[in-house]
This record gives sequence, structure tokens and C-alpha cells, in this order.
Amino acid sequence: MKKHLTGIVKSAKMMKTAVIDVVHFQVHPKYLKRIKVNKSYTAHNEVGAKEGDNVRLEETRPISKNKHWKITKVL
Repeated sequence: MKKHLTGIVKSAKMMKTAVIDVVHFQVHPKYLKRIKVNKSYTAHNEVGAKEGDNVRLEETRPISKNKHWKITKVL
């Protein structure tokens, strides 16, 4: 089963590639406080998403050295 993530497009300056910023929360083991964690993914952009768009990512086969995700739809 393929994984799905949602995030915001940080950069769409490359050809058919976009950088997506995905935010998730982690609980600190000692203090039990929720911490916001950001991670950037490079994704295949055939949908034509622009900077600032909210998008849904789907895991896919390796397309290049760093691209293992593709944008399925703009939310």
C-alpha cells in the first residue's frame, strides 16, 4: 500500500519538480510536549502545482536520485 502525505509547495522553480514542506507533530519523550517537525520532500509535479498550493503526495518508484514522491492533486 502506498503512503500519502499532505503539504505545502515551498518551491516550484525546477522543471516537473517541486519541493514540498510537510509538517507533523512529535511528542517529546520526557516533557510530553508536542513539537512541530518540518520535512521537505522533492516530488514529481505533472499536475502543475504552484508555490503556496496545498497538495497531496503519493509514494512512487524512484524517478531520480532524490524524487520518490509524486503530486496527485492540488487541495
